[in-house]
Amino acid sequence: MAQHQAEVIWRRGGQDFLDRRYSRKHVLRFDGGAEVPGSSAPEVVSPPYSDPAAVDPEEAFIASLSSCHMLWFLDIAARAGFRVDEYHDLAVGEMGKNAAGKAWVARVTLQPRTSFSGDKLPTQEDLERLHHAAHAECFIAHSVKTEVLCQPRLA
Repeated sequence: MAQHQAEVIWRRGGQDFLDRRYSRKHVLRFDGGAEVPGSSAPEVVSPPYSDPAAVDPEEAFIASLSSCHMLWFLDIAARAGFRVDEYHDLAVGEMGKNAAGKAWVARVTLQPRTSFSGDKLPTQEDLERLHHAAHAECFIAHSVKTEVLCQPRLA
């Protein structure tokens, strides 16, 4: 099986740390070399100890579900003979409390808007079938307990 890797790098620097007033800013480094600024969500830890401009774990989780779904959708659409011109998803995650009262990402709703060109254009039924197939193949969706919804839209 393929192995994937990500590094999470945080350094204390000159901060005291034990007073719990330290920066949550860090770097997410991926196996291909990309680096992304990371932080806790500002709703969890207030600025200046978090960075609202950085990617928080909840956003990264939602983005990974959306990205995986999109990649499968593109492949399945191409195999079905539909030419995709653009795919834009506004994925939204909703926090909740689990049975133990712990916070979790309870629901993720994908809202992909897709435009097509060429002689073969999908109907709404085709679009829903393609998205259903993409969801059925998505590795990330198979890996979580979070309910993942998909609300596809034609552009």
